[in-house]
Amino acid sequence: MRDRLFAKIYPKRTIDRIDQKSKLMGVKHSYNPIVILNLRVFIAILLFVIVLLTSSIGYFLAPVVAILFYYVSEKILLDYPIRKRAKKLEKEALFFFEVLLLSLESGRNLGHALKLTSDNIDSEISLEFKQTLSEVKLGKSLNEALNDMKKRIPSETINNAILNMVESNIFGSSILTSMNNQIDYLREKQMLDIKAEINKLPTKVSILSVIFFVPIMLLIILAPVLIDYLMG
Repeated sequence: MRDRLFAKIYPKRTIDRIDQKSKLMGVKHSYNPIVILNLRVFIAILLFVIVLLTSSIGYFLAPVVAILFYYVSEKILLDYPIRKRAKKLEKEALFFFEVLLLSLESGRNLGHALKLTSDNIDSEISLEFKQTLSEVKLGKSLNEALNDMKKRIPSETINNAILNMVESNIFGSSILTSMNNQIDYLREKQMLDIKAEINKLPTKVSILSVIFFVPIMLLIILAPVLIDYLMG
């Protein structure tokens, strides 16, 4: 009843957007979008009151802080964790799909291979496939459950692999070739990500040098002048 009441307050487009992002957090961290929106409003009001009562320029600062939090909170609480989760899932997917491919090559069908793989691998992507298989037990077809799983996965690469599974089920084509291609792509993508991180190291080192070493060097160079000045 309360959700219906709040659903009339928030724009449907906003609720749908938050709901979609909440699903991308995964089965362990998926929340009701109305709860997230209410929490964001409550914290924004709380910050408004705190800044208003504690700051000498609260009448000016309080609305700025509240509005800034309201719009930035979605990026901090949802967008950033979703991007981080996508990278984690892609790292786990390489090993998961390699084991899945071995199961498929041994002659098992897709459903049995997914169950065998997810039961023997402890990872977040394995948990997502377990959720998918549990939905199949409740009456969904494997294709329907896999399509619903795509809504919980923020990685386009993994979703392409899931799409290949669905298409192979529909058209009866071999999934082995497409799985091999997805595994090769994931392996190459991880190598490119590692190279990108290595290429960022000089920039990070330069920033650290500016923050820590340059002030120390200036202090060492200027120390005699400062001592002479202080000594009179």
